[in-house]
Amino acid sequence: MTIQGWLLIAAFVGILLAITKPVGLWLFALYEGRATPLHRVLGPVERGFYRLSGIDPKEEQGWRRYALHMLVFNLALLLLTYAVLRLQGLLPLNAGGLPGASADLAFNTAVSFTTNTNWQSYGGESTMSNLSQMLGLAIHNFLSAATGIALAFALFRGFARRSAGGIGNFWTDVTRVTLYLLLAVCIVYALFLIASGVPQTLASSVDLTTLEGARQTLTLGPVASQEAIKMLGTNGGGFFNANSAHPFENPTALTNFVQMLSIFAIGMGLTWTFGKAVGNPRQGWAILAAMMTLFLIGVTVAYAQEAAGNPVLHQLGAMGGNMEGKEVRFGIAASALFATVTTAASCGAVNAMHDSFTALGGMIPLFNIQLGEVVVGGVGAGIYGFLLFAILAVFVAGLMVGRTPEYVGKKIESREVKLAVLAIAVLPLTILGLTAVATVTQAGLAGPLNKGPHGFSEILYAFTSAVGNNGSAFAGLTANTPFYNGLLGVAMWIGRFFVIIPMLAIAGGLAAKRYTPETAGSFPTTGPLWTGLLIGIVLIVGGLTFLPSLALGPIADHLAMVNGQLF
Repeated sequence: MTIQGWLLIAAFVGILLAITKPVGLWLFALYEGRATPLHRVLGPVERGFYRLSGIDPKEEQGWRRYALHMLVFNLALLLLTYAVLRLQGLLPLNAGGLPGASADLAFNTAVSFTTNTNWQSYGGESTMSNLSQMLGLAIHNFLSAATGIALAFALFRGFARRSAGGIGNFWTDVTRVTLYLLLAVCIVYALFLIASGVPQTLASSVDLTTLEGARQTLTLGPVASQEAIKMLGTNGGGFFNANSAHPFENPTALTNFVQMLSIFAIGMGLTWTFGKAVGNPRQGWAILAAMMTLFLIGVTVAYAQEAAGNPVLHQLGAMGGNMEGKEVRFGIAASALFATVTTAASCGAVNAMHDSFTALGGMIPLFNIQLGEVVVGGVGAGIYGFLLFAILAVFVAGLMVGRTPEYVGKKIESREVKLAVLAIAVLPLTILGLTAVATVTQAGLAGPLNKGPHGFSEILYAFTSAVGNNGSAFAGLTANTPFYNGLLGVAMWIGRFFVIIPMLAIAGGLAAKRYTPETAGSFPTTGPLWTGLLIGIVLIVGGLTFLPSLALGPIADHLAMVNGQLF
């Protein structure tokens, strides 16, 4: 570990904290439906969309209707993407003559991008045409991210409203977030990337002569536009197979730093928006403190393990940290930080291969996802996932003080607790259940490249990433098979929507409740005690659930490495 590495991490955290409130203010304006400076330009576009679609933007929806419209919208997008991928060979903007995707790969990819997972069982530049990248995939990067933020707004309204029957309008929320936040920021972001050297063209490739006189074909395409929303929307799907380790996606140290900032920016801003929505910004800061504590623990362990390197190689004379699978231009600190950021935020973009991390260094990205999108998390999904844990935390606090718990003025009763437990239990049940299936079937065992505990980690990471809607991978797993494409597709759908429905039911129930003012007997939910309880609940639930699987995978892998055995 170096001083420069720690300064990088400190600068990253400091800038994030500085932009949290400004981002939160912008999000709060969208949450409330207030005009922004962009309304002068984009307001007519928004109103024109409502007229063409017949939507009344002021119509309130109950949680069931909100959920139904959200599900129908996402199902329609899934079918569109599936059709585009299957028919790719017949569609334009396919200069390379790439054929349509197989049925199982098209299903997996369509589900993946619909659910904001962006798991890729394919190499982007060798599988997808420019049309498929833009119409089939990049459109999801905007709309799946907008859906997540809209769902967070719905839950905020559940806590903020009193005796209300509605939690907002899904179409209004998605439209405003897309126009006034995601699209607006990504135009500027893409221009920055283009100026930094990221391609943005409809040309599929260019032929060059190298310094040695050889001919080389470089794949090009509309990369910058997809890269911007890939990061800002915590999507993670790379235009190229190497993702953000590719110099055309992430050419400089500055773009690497900005990409990490953009992954966290909206998720952190939403914590402030929540506090403002419920009338007490300290509530948001308390959640952010818990998130950042978990993040800092993770990045410290990952950086320390990668800087320590591999003792087996040290005995052979190869001293230093672990540079396997890392870009020399980024180094260990920036790679460990990026890996922690992308899995803490359910983004899935990578600038280094997680499969090549040390056993415990690779365990941090894995465990981040297993915690259920609560360490900052995906846009929208992170904050509503954390609020589910907050409901459990106030329930535990209520048991300790012997009274019905309350949170930000709403009584937390049995219905909310049951629904929160149901939503949280989806992840471990699906992850561990499908991992078990893969480890006892011939088709599942044919996937991992490595044997022993590392091979088990490759399978465990795949299903953790799918259910957690992250999309990164221990890339040693061969996942482009009917078995893995089908099973991972199902896992991604369950991990996204089987959490959302109980969460919206909670939002609807809370919105209908009256406000309960705090009293001397209320458990405080803004101080260090509350932050510590939140962290404890997250770690205990995650630790107790996944510790046995971690012991079989990365922990066993680490112990074997210490004793001189590598897998």
